[in-house]
Amino acid sequence: MGHDGEYFLAIEYVEGRDLLGAPVDVVVTDGFTGNIALKTIEGFAKLFSESLHASFAHSLGARIGYLFARRALKKLAVRLDPRRYNGAMFLGLAGIAVKSHGSTDAFGFANAIGVAVDLKVNGFLRQINDEMARLNEMTASQRAGGVVTASL
Repeated sequence: MGHDGEYFLAIEYVEGRDLLGAPVDVVVTDGFTGNIALKTIEGFAKLFSESLHASFAHSLGARIGYLFARRALKKLAVRLDPRRYNGAMFLGLAGIAVKSHGSTDAFGFANAIGVAVDLKVNGFLRQINDEMARLNEMTASQRAGGVVTASL
């Protein structure tokens, strides 16, 4: 359960097609697998962007079409800008650790620092520790009562 009382649905296995939207909002993975997924998504986004740019430059009609679509395409570019989402947190540490993308610029790095600040200000470590203690307590009492549960 989240800090605001919202319940989260845990899905054990996630398909690649599910990484960018429903049914999941958060994917927890090891660094190697996560990096492959992230680099694949980034590569596709770059390929799509370059292909779209080439398509609009292809003919006079396409250029005119771009003039009508320009505002929507700029909004999409802002929404998909990876620098805005820069900063992945490492869990399992006694402190806050946020990893920035190696090829980011100052804007992206500032966003990674912002992630770390948000984690600290909002008591992220305390929340993780409280939830882990609650889960450990719950599983210990279930084991003592003879209840068999799935591993966490």
